Amino acid sequence: MFSSDSPQPGVLLALPYLPYAEGWELQQSLAAQRLEDRRPDTLVLTEHEPVLTLGRTTKPEHWEPRWPELRDMGIHLHQTGRGGSVTYHGPGQMIGYPILRLRNFCPGPKIYVQQLEEVLIRTLGEWGIAGCRHESFRGVWVRTSATGLEKIASIGVRISKGITMHGFALNVNNDLHPFSLLTPCGIEHCVMTSMEKFLGKPIDGTQVREQVAAHFADIFRLKWTEQKWV
Repeated sequence: MFSSDSPQPGVLLALPYLPYAEGWELQQSLAAQRLEDRRPDTLVLTEHEPVLTLGRTTKPEHWEPRWPELRDMGIHLHQTGRGGSVTYHGPGQMIGYPILRLRNFCPGPKIYVQQLEEVLIRTLGEWGIAGCRHESFRGVWVRTSATGLEKIASIGVRISKGITMHGFALNVNNDLHPFSLLTPCGIEHCVMTSMEKFLGKPIDGTQVREQVAAHFADIFRLKWTEQKWV
């Protein structure tokens, strides 16, 4: 059963900052409640402290060679159950955790990831940034004259018992240097960028958060019947 023309109720939790470990605990709690139909589908939008997260396809060579430098920068390390390889999260980067009963929205993970990409592509479009998909890799990319395709948003999801967890990370105003010490998402020679770098000016993160919430509701046919903006 997929979404009908009538929007379904949803909950939006927009939190300006959430430690990664607490975010993981929140995801688990929300997913358990959604599985038991004790809460509607939910989108969490937040930011984390500087952390590396390791996905299921991470290889040691993707992050271990420069780990001492990253650790000395105060960056923490977390193993996760999401798809994909290693990535970096930090202040100024928007994190989205959709907790959804997937069968209500699409037939499977591939289309679900495409829907998440579309949310981000539409959000970037509001800033005059032409986000696009890569023929070989997930996430959202932008074209530059200097290096060709650069990655501006990452996607890594987990689906357990039909409930989605983890999600997306959109680079808004965040420090990009840690990415240069990794093989981001396990992609050799991947160059990461941000909205700030691409446009050459600081970006209003609150406005981006509102745009992401609006496009997510539109694409997934949700109506935010409960919202928490902090």
